[in-house]
Amino acid sequence: MNIEIPTSAEVSTTQMIIETERFTLRPAQKSDTGLIEMHGSDIRVARNTASIPHPYPPGAADAFVARANAADRTEDLWVLDGSKSGHAEVIGVISSTRQDMGTRMGKQSEISYWIAPAFWNSGMASEAVNAILQANPQDCDTVFAAVFQDNPASARVLTNAGFAYIGDAENYSVARMANVATWTYVKKLK
Repeated sequence: MNIEIPTSAEVSTTQMIIETERFTLRPAQKSDTGLIEMHGSDIRVARNTASIPHPYPPGAADAFVARANAADRTEDLWVLDGSKSGHAEVIGVISSTRQDMGTRMGKQSEISYWIAPAFWNSGMASEAVNAILQANPQDCDTVFAAVFQDNPASARVLTNAGFAYIGDAENYSVARMANVATWTYVKKLK
């Protein structure tokens, strides 16, 4: 894995770029909005996330990229850019959201991700999660994650990356317009 800081004026200069075997994890760019909108508009993607609405509203991808690059963001977001393997520039997204840093458990973040359906069951999500954990770009002691209980493939990604199940909960899904049962996981990095 190769880690470097981007220099393009189009992306944040405070977020690392992480190279994996099959793709590059890099900050979102304005040029990504079309593919983000296409994948975000897919109900299969939206219903497996808490925050992607369905139908996907006009301008949402632009707002998403702007938020991802805001100087005051609490969430670092990477696009899975498959260009180096001959795939599209956006095959998924992974993010790490800073949590309350003043707890007795030390620095914490929550990881979340989505992968374009054409790349489901390809190991791309596992490769992205493991790359983020190895790089630990927010210097966290503990990482949390939650997946909807009707998405066992995402749960396998987490358990295969060494996350431990800690309980059931519910998260609101904007696409489903309902609370959905989740499994919650944790991984200690330090």
